[in-house]
Amino acid sequence: MLKRFSLPTESEEMIDITRKVADCVDESGCREGYCLIFCPHTTAAITINENADPDVQRDILTGLARYLPHQADFLHGEGNSCAHIKSSLVGASELVMITEGRLLLGTWQGIYFCEFDGPRTRTFYVKVVAG
Repeated sequence: MLKRFSLPTESEEMIDITRKVADCVDESGCREGYCLIFCPHTTAAITINENADPDVQRDILTGLARYLPHQADFLHGEGNSCAHIKSSLVGASELVMITEGRLLLGTWQGIYFCEFDGPRTRTFYVKVVAG
């Protein structure tokens, strides 16, 4: 099963998409397999991190901004090189195992869509594969 999602974003943020992904697994009926979450953008990313304390997401964005400031001396003409680099560092996808019909995530783990160059309307895909 492949499902496409559209997501409005702010300038720079991490959006918890765990529920949307879990709903895809439920809808698929898959009991054992894996789930691929993919971002087809070069200035956004997908990651797994803590979902209990929202300060963690702010700290991640602050840490990335500290090392990749917007004012850096980049050559790319659009002025969003730092967003491209952040996207490359974080990554375009995550693969999560499915067991007993549920995503196999740790107690405090959530799946996040990371926006590094918004606001925009973004897309991400969820592919559920049995096996």
